[in-house]
Amino acid sequence: MPRKDVSFKTSDGLTLKGWFFTPESSSSKLPCLVMAHGWSALKEMDLDAFAEHFTSKLAISCLVYDNRCFGDSEGEPRHEIIPALQQADYSDAITYAQSRDEVNPDKIGIWGSSYSGGHVLLVGAVDRRVKSVLSQAPLTDGWANFNRLIRCDFAPGLNQMFQQDRLARMAGEKPMTIPVVHENPMETSALPTPDSYTFFSEWEKKSNWKNEVTVKSVELLRGNDPSHHIHHIAPTPLLMTVAESDVLTPTDIALEAYSRAREPKQLHIIPGGHFDAYTGSNFERNAGCQTEFLKKTLCS
Repeated sequence: MPRKDVSFKTSDGLTLKGWFFTPESSSSKLPCLVMAHGWSALKEMDLDAFAEHFTSKLAISCLVYDNRCFGDSEGEPRHEIIPALQQADYSDAITYAQSRDEVNPDKIGIWGSSYSGGHVLLVGAVDRRVKSVLSQAPLTDGWANFNRLIRCDFAPGLNQMFQQDRLARMAGEKPMTIPVVHENPMETSALPTPDSYTFFSEWEKKSNWKNEVTVKSVELLRGNDPSHHIHHIAPTPLLMTVAESDVLTPTDIALEAYSRAREPKQLHIIPGGHFDAYTGSNFERNAGCQTEFLKKTLCS
């Protein structure tokens, strides 16, 4: 499918860079699906596969971009994740999509996965321009997720690290960082699960992804509660995709959030763990369900 390199400005002046996908041919203004990746991930890490799938099956366009401070997008310090800013960037991406001649400004959907799967729940609730929300394997409750991932005897050491980082920043020093993943889940990392290490270490070999995130990013994860307003998404349609054996954004935490959403909503449970939505037959099952949802809610 045709793909163009694009860039747009955020409300605080950063340039975010990405791709704009369209079908092979179209004679009318198209709905647009705005897409960004999850925790530290880059657009090259399979977002093109989803966008190409959607634009090959539907009369739809897709705006895919790198989050601020990552990949091709601007932002300092590098590899810092501030949830509120990433959420605000979704709304700026919507504005950019609406400004494009190819796009029907009244038919905008948002798609997110993992950390951004949580972002779209909040944005879908508070930005009423959104007409369809697709949330894949989302982080819905940072407090619960943090305390599920981090052993209780490790938490005091992390709290001390958060304090040291804040003091160092105030003194003008560079932000402290930790690895996103580590081969040994007992070592300090942001995502201490074996499947996280497998997924990211493979992409490290074939992309510009860096195994680094700021300590502040981890501290802010704990306070990020993107599903707080999930019941306010309605009457905008919501599709939540949940992996039945997810240990990174645990299945039960996501299902609890889904239970608080109001109709119209749809739940799709896929086999496997957190990263299985991107691969093999699961990708076809997952993207196929999302395509049908877009067909009904955004492309009708």
